[in-house]
Amino acid sequence: MKIAVEGCMHGDLEKVYQTLQDIQTTHHIKIDLLLCCGDFQALRNEYDLDSLNVPPKYRQMKSFWKYYSGHLLAPIPTIFIGGNHEASNYLWELYYGGWAAPNIYFLGYAGVVKFGSLRIAGLSGIYKPHHYHSGHYERPPYNHSTIRSVYHVREFDVHKLMQLHHPIDIFLSHDWPLGITDYGDWKKLVRQKDHFEKEIQEKTLGNKPAAQLLQKLRPPYWFSAHLHCKFTALVQHGEGGPVTKFLALDKCLPRRKFLQVIEVESDPGPYEIQYDEEWLAITRKFNSMLPLTSKNANFGDVKLDIQECRQWVQSKLQARGSKLFDFAPSAPAYDPSHPIQKTVF
Repeated sequence: MKIAVEGCMHGDLEKVYQTLQDIQTTHHIKIDLLLCCGDFQALRNEYDLDSLNVPPKYRQMKSFWKYYSGHLLAPIPTIFIGGNHEASNYLWELYYGGWAAPNIYFLGYAGVVKFGSLRIAGLSGIYKPHHYHSGHYERPPYNHSTIRSVYHVREFDVHKLMQLHHPIDIFLSHDWPLGITDYGDWKKLVRQKDHFEKEIQEKTLGNKPAAQLLQKLRPPYWFSAHLHCKFTALVQHGEGGPVTKFLALDKCLPRRKFLQVIEVESDPGPYEIQYDEEWLAITRKFNSMLPLTSKNANFGDVKLDIQECRQWVQSKLQARGSKLFDFAPSAPAYDPSHPIQKTVF
């Protein structure tokens, strides 16, 4: 299976898909899946711009709306996670994951899906320790504070991912796992980005919970973005243990390293994105304690047994199958012939 990995999308879907089509034509290959590591910017209309945390000059519709409206169809199945520049109001509607547009799937604030025989997991957002133990208290319309905190990683979502026991093949995070630079050529990285050196030396560059997930899950592949540069690393998990191949990529700009195609062993196709049984069971187990205020969840309140949850999920999947529910639009699409002028703060 050939998988394209993209760093920060920043709404430039048309450019990325065109680049992939050029690669397929030039190299006579078929790319089966596109993975995006955040800053996707799934803007449906002008109102979503109010939830996008970027300076006003960067608040542009870009091209996602064309795929959301059905004007264009994503030519390659696409899975993405959230970063720190998102239409956070829309991604909150898809907290558990779901189709953001036809053939474009959001993994949720934390999530796992299957694609063919591969299990793909992801964690949206970036790590800020002062919000890590908070619940998901933010609601649109966001203010100057919540427009930022809404995309900060929460312990509740990481805790659910830590319950995974069956092997994960690919993991996506927006910011890099803390300490990942120890496993690659960090000196070369510092020559490109000299302001990283202090954080590397102080071991503050990266996402601490993501590092914990890396050590727990030990996936063969881990992909990230956020820092707008390419970086590779090999993480050996103990003597003679499995190895994680880490790859971070840049944002979509000319002459930048924002895209890479890899080949991953998998069962023969055809492939489609499907629900993951174990993840659905974990979601059911913890769903009643989803923290919707500033207080964190009390994990001692969990009453459902994971095996009971798994049996419940199995019965539902046997009845309807593992295929995802169809995409359904949740707001009007942008109409360039009738633009709405929005006031930004």
